Amino acid sequence: MFTRATSLVHHMLRAHVREGDHVLDATCGNGYDTELLASLVGAKGRVVGMDIQEEAIAATRTRLVEAGLVDRCSLHCMSHAFVGDVLEEGTGLACAVFNLGYLPGSDKSVITRPQSSRRAHEAVIDRLSPGGVVFTTMYTGHEGGQDEAEGLLAWSRQLPPTHFSVARHEWINQNGHPPSILVITRRAKR
Repeated sequence: MFTRATSLVHHMLRAHVREGDHVLDATCGNGYDTELLASLVGAKGRVVGMDIQEEAIAATRTRLVEAGLVDRCSLHCMSHAFVGDVLEEGTGLACAVFNLGYLPGSDKSVITRPQSSRRAHEAVIDRLSPGGVVFTTMYTGHEGGQDEAEGLLAWSRQLPPTHFSVARHEWINQNGHPPSILVITRRAKR
């Protein structure tokens, strides 16, 4: 059914994000997730997009303009490690998306790093609304990718189960280094 991580994440986003939601694309890349999020939140919703590379922000902005969705988004050319500086305190995020690794078709030496990714995830889960979800696609086939994934998995295993549900989706019969998807959900208050 889903042979690619991006297809599965987009399916989960469509099932989760609602009109009026506030969401985050912490690693815009070429803008595909940002565009989908902007279409899902509707005119009353808001998408915050971040990427450390100017070319990623430019590609995302172009995609949003062409789709007529740019007015729903604020884009920031900065590391996702500073998401806490971009999102206002008390922001209730319905969803956040991370694609770790490097920008496809770009300089493969510019990659996400374990420390910045953990810092970003910590800031994001503090701002998740009850029922809010973080989808993180972890790519391990590049230098540093395995360490980053292992660090996030170790950190997420320590999240209190009374407040968070953590799952991992992976392809187990693929050659090479298939990506896996970390899903962190803030439990609804009882």
